[in-house]
Amino acid sequence: MDGELKAIYDAILEGDMESVTEGVHASLDAGEAPGEILNTALISAMERVGNLFEEGEYFVPEMLVAARAMKAGLEILRPHLADSGVDPVGKVVIGTVKGDLHDIGKNLVGMMLEGAGFEIVDLGTDVTPDLFVAAIQEGADVVGLSALLTTTMNNMSAVLIALQASGYRDQVKVIIGGAPVTNEFAQKIGADSYAADASGAVRVVKQLLSA
Repeated sequence: MDGELKAIYDAILEGDMESVTEGVHASLDAGEAPGEILNTALISAMERVGNLFEEGEYFVPEMLVAARAMKAGLEILRPHLADSGVDPVGKVVIGTVKGDLHDIGKNLVGMMLEGAGFEIVDLGTDVTPDLFVAAIQEGADVVGLSALLTTTMNNMSAVLIALQASGYRDQVKVIIGGAPVTNEFAQKIGADSYAADASGAVRVVKQLLSA
C-alpha cells in the first residue's frame, strides 16, 4: 500500500474524518483508481477495525468513529466509483422492526457493511413488515432486522411471515440482531442467521452470500 493509501487507512483506524477526506481527495487528484482507494484503504481498514473489536482492543465508540470516518471518505468516492463501473458486492436492506425506535446498533451495522463494500438501504426505525417487503421488491440480497426490546423482537417474525406471504422469502437471506436476540430465536422464527454485533454481521452476511 502506497503512502497516501496507508495514510487513509491509518486515519480510519484513528477515526480522523478530516484526514480521511483530505487523503481521498489527494489520492483522486494523483490519479489513483477509485476502486483501489476503496479496496486498499477503506475496506481493508474497516476489516481491521472489525478484527480489533473482536480482539477486545476496540469497543463500540471506537468502531463508530472509525465507521464515520470511512463513510466520509466513501461519500467522496461514491460518484467516482459509479463512473468507473465499480459495483457493490451486494445489496442489504436494514431496519429496526415495528414498535422499536432504537437505531445505534442498526446504524453501526449499516456503516460496517458499507465499509465492506455493500450497498445499504436503511429503512430507519419502527419499520412495518410491508415496508420491508416493498424495499425488497426493489432488489436486495440480504435483509437485516434489528430490535433492542424483548417486546418488539417478536415483530421480526412478522417480517418473515410477510416475506413468505409475498413470495420474496426465497429471494433474500434474513439476518437478525439486537440485545435480546439469540441464535436460538433466529432458528425459531426461521431467519437465516444471527449476529451478536456489527463486526459479526459483516462476517455473517459474507458467509450467507458465499454459501
